[in-house]
Amino acid sequence: MWKKYLPFIIPALLALIIRVFSGFPQAVEQYYSQGLYPVLGGALRILFGWLPISLGDLLYLFAGLWLLRKLIILVKKLWKRQTGKAYWLRGLRQGILVVLWVYVLFNGLWGLNYNRVGLARQLDLTIEEYRPEELKAVMEVLVERLHDLDSSGRVNRTDMRRKRFLFRHAKTAYDSLAVQWPAFSYSFRSVKPSLYSYLGNYLGFTGYYNPFSGEAQVNTTVPVFVQPFTTCHEIGHQLGYAKENEANFAGYLAARSSADAAFRYSVYYDMYSYSWNYFYRFDSVQAKAFNAQLPAGVIRDHKEWREFLLRHRNPVEAVIDKLYGEYLRANQQPSGKMTYSEVVAWLVAWYRKYGAEAI
Repeated sequence: MWKKYLPFIIPALLALIIRVFSGFPQAVEQYYSQGLYPVLGGALRILFGWLPISLGDLLYLFAGLWLLRKLIILVKKLWKRQTGKAYWLRGLRQGILVVLWVYVLFNGLWGLNYNRVGLARQLDLTIEEYRPEELKAVMEVLVERLHDLDSSGRVNRTDMRRKRFLFRHAKTAYDSLAVQWPAFSYSFRSVKPSLYSYLGNYLGFTGYYNPFSGEAQVNTTVPVFVQPFTTCHEIGHQLGYAKENEANFAGYLAARSSADAAFRYSVYYDMYSYSWNYFYRFDSVQAKAFNAQLPAGVIRDHKEWREFLLRHRNPVEAVIDKLYGEYLRANQQPSGKMTYSEVVAWLVAWYRKYGAEAI
């Protein structure tokens, strides 16, 4: 009799084990994030990184088509009144089985990294509430960096439009970072342009990591100066930094370590944008003064990025934003989409520990 329920017992037990294990961050860090996951992540990148297109994007396409087919069949059966108790029970069993296996695979292949001790412990950083004057000091450094890179940061923009160049230089940036911080060693590059880049412009994403294929997807249709930091952010996810503030900071450390000025410009542009939004709440007058100090080229980039976002704004994006925010909250990120902006606290902590030269 029990054999009848075996297809449910196996994933249910695995899901229970994962759930219990996730409650012990130290164990997750030691045995999964620094033990099993690097092997799993590397294996996925070896298996699928060589493919010229994104297998993960195709996987999501087929999953969507499968769900659509199931929905059409359901509507037809409802129309013909062919649904009975047995049909609904069978559908419920199939649904539970699918959810269980998705949960097991998602967490087993990557998702447990949400429950690790995390990057702050690795870097020995204390992330805490910062004072307005501390953020102001960081803002001053960011303005200085943007001034320094205003010309040199544009030289390679034509090259950045070539995807292989972009992805290869992101790998090189992590190689440079790993010289000082071996935890950021990145092998077997698997970064792809998303097949849904144009759709992503309307859904509000510039990149994402696919845990089922180990591929980092980058939206390569957004303004080119945004793409280097996005690529470094997604590689941060590949390295097991699941939370968005951690992936943002890993991406920051990598991009600022790059020998390519376009990468450094990209990350300082993003860090300035995140920091400015927070600083404006403290001192709107000084925040506007910082904007007035920016080079004309940076102001043009900001205008281009703002117009790009406005051009693609639509009601669906707001729904996707809300759903994604709930996904983040369900995965140890109570601030939802604001988790991305929490990188500002990390930046201040880095400044506090290492000084302006380290920014």
